[in-house]
Amino acid sequence: MTAERYARQLAIVGEDGQILLAQKRVLIVGCGGLGGYLLENMLRIGVGHIIAVDPDRFEASNLNRQLLCTESLLDTWKTDAAADRALDVNSAVDLIAVTEAFSEENGDALVEGCDLVLDALDSVPARLLLEEVCGRHDVPLVHGAIRGEIVQAAVVPPRSGMLRALYAGESEEIPAPESIAYTPACCAAIQSAQALRLLLGQEPSLWGRILQLNLETLTEDIVSFL
Repeated sequence: MTAERYARQLAIVGEDGQILLAQKRVLIVGCGGLGGYLLENMLRIGVGHIIAVDPDRFEASNLNRQLLCTESLLDTWKTDAAADRALDVNSAVDLIAVTEAFSEENGDALVEGCDLVLDALDSVPARLLLEEVCGRHDVPLVHGAIRGEIVQAAVVPPRSGMLRALYAGESEEIPAPESIAYTPACCAAIQSAQALRLLLGQEPSLWGRILQLNLETLTEDIVSFL
């Protein structure tokens, strides 16, 4: 089953690459709009070890955009849904679900030993802390953020301070912004494509750069921070 499972992507990742992916450990911080799609993509491409972190339960406002959220799962833990999804999609993946907020107290333990961290947060202070902890452990961070039909994605090299420069002057949590189903799906797809290159030992196109894409106008802007 394993060979058949990945047959359609071997032309992209190669047999050696597929074996390599199975050995990788990825931390996904957030299991909501972005995090659910990121988890789905990592499971389906065959990342062998995943840590999924989120402190929240599903609520009705999540139904319009969060892949893991269904009506039957309202008021249940997002990490429980992540663990169940992993079993359903790719039971060979070792998934650890952590029902806590990423914090100064647990951040080092969560990032240590990971090959890559995926940002699916909605708080500026939490993102800056995540960037700092990744820097301490020399782990690349694939950043993603959404608002309405705007997608933002970047690959943050360790200790580059990209997010701190990007969010300079912003210190508050992002107020519940407008959102629609396809925006997190698109952002997570871009993040996942960048993550794949990193996991395969290649330099991704957004290394040290931030992409902003408007899905309404299909216009984009890319800014380099290196």
